Amino acid sequence: MTSPQIVWLRRDLRLADQPAFHAAAQAGPVVAVYVLDDGIAGRNAIGGAARWWLHHSLESLSRDLDRLGSRLILRRGRAADQVAQVAREAGATTVHAIRHYEPWWRDAENALAESVELMLYDGNYLLPPDVLRTGAETPYKIFTPFSKALLAKMPPREPLPAPGSLQPPGNLPASDNLADWRLLPSHPDWSGGLAAFWQVGEAAAHAQLEDWADRVDDYAETRNLPSEDGSSRLSPHLHWGEISPAQVWHRLDRGGGAGWSTFARELIWRDYAQNIIVQFPRHGEQSCRDGFSGVWRSGAAAGDDLRAWQRGMTGYPIVDAGMRQLWQTGWMHNRVRMVAASFLVKHLLIDWREGARWFWDCLVDADYGNNSVNWQWISGTGVDSNMFVRIMAPLTQSEKFRAGDYIREFVPELADVRDPLIHDPPDEMRGSYPPKVIGHREARERALGAYRDQKD
Repeated sequence: MTSPQIVWLRRDLRLADQPAFHAAAQAGPVVAVYVLDDGIAGRNAIGGAARWWLHHSLESLSRDLDRLGSRLILRRGRAADQVAQVAREAGATTVHAIRHYEPWWRDAENALAESVELMLYDGNYLLPPDVLRTGAETPYKIFTPFSKALLAKMPPREPLPAPGSLQPPGNLPASDNLADWRLLPSHPDWSGGLAAFWQVGEAAAHAQLEDWADRVDDYAETRNLPSEDGSSRLSPHLHWGEISPAQVWHRLDRGGGAGWSTFARELIWRDYAQNIIVQFPRHGEQSCRDGFSGVWRSGAAAGDDLRAWQRGMTGYPIVDAGMRQLWQTGWMHNRVRMVAASFLVKHLLIDWREGARWFWDCLVDADYGNNSVNWQWISGTGVDSNMFVRIMAPLTQSEKFRAGDYIREFVPELADVRDPLIHDPPDEMRGSYPPKVIGHREARERALGAYRDQKD
């Protein structure tokens, strides 16, 4: 019998177009292992909403492996040590895995390679970050030229088929029980909104892709309208690797069109974010541009404002609708994410890291690259970012992008307020809904003044 092959899983929880499974299945009996390592990422340990998704994704993958005659092995502890231990127990010397670019996973890959033959494959992005280079042979830092360079190399490779069966080894290592990991919230169980909003797993990812294929042509227009179902909702499936970007690209690329072209840029942004964290591994906690430390507020008043923002109680309906959608569903509409993030760092002058940490815990698709790059873009601190002095007007954004029904869904206190008053309801229509924490004009002048003072 050929030697057993280990497949080390992380954010690649699928069977189709999974290069590690594909290679391992051709080499011998397969042992698939997922290790829950809560210490490896420090403060970037998997957040509460993402743990809910992980539980259901592992459950789904385990069922899929059972149908192929295999089994998912679960272990908890230091990832490199646990994978090496599983290899020893199975009598394996080779581990197959899809390459990851978060700094902690790169360290873990290096550590594991000291004890086993580690075969790494590309499969979570359209291209590996090190493929694209400027004319000076340096990595890209700015999105637009990065996007053009990547588009020139598209389409991506053809997706790989799922294995038809997986041969288990004669000696299958022991596994933890998924329920014992307590990934699901219980006291209290706040996950009802997530369960109502999402289907999880590889089959669900492909069902969502098929649904999106019928709507993507309208994406250039509908992507900014939170009251319409104009988002793909593929982001958590892509983040957890239940579907690959190559599969998405080949399914949706029908020869152009404004909707597809706009959505393709979203897929490319995922690659761009990985390219940035490879160059700046501490991008999740360290600003790329200096000169902002004096802008951010601190103290009791700032703390109160942060809590109002987190709870969706700022008095700005579109901001609060987004924050409540985030808490209820583990996701927020893309246009509203920008409005809510801009409000925190510019209207409230609160450090972008506070927002990034809250999103990290609340998002089912919390991604180190996307989360850090997006927050540093909106705050003006990133290597490629929006200028701080460009301050979004949430009331104007709400009316422009027709957010009335969206607000009525997530801010029920305003359910009876009609357009256009819903975007900025007068005091007599607010009922129990709070007043604004700060007026827009006052916030804008305060932000510009703080930025000017810091630069002087």
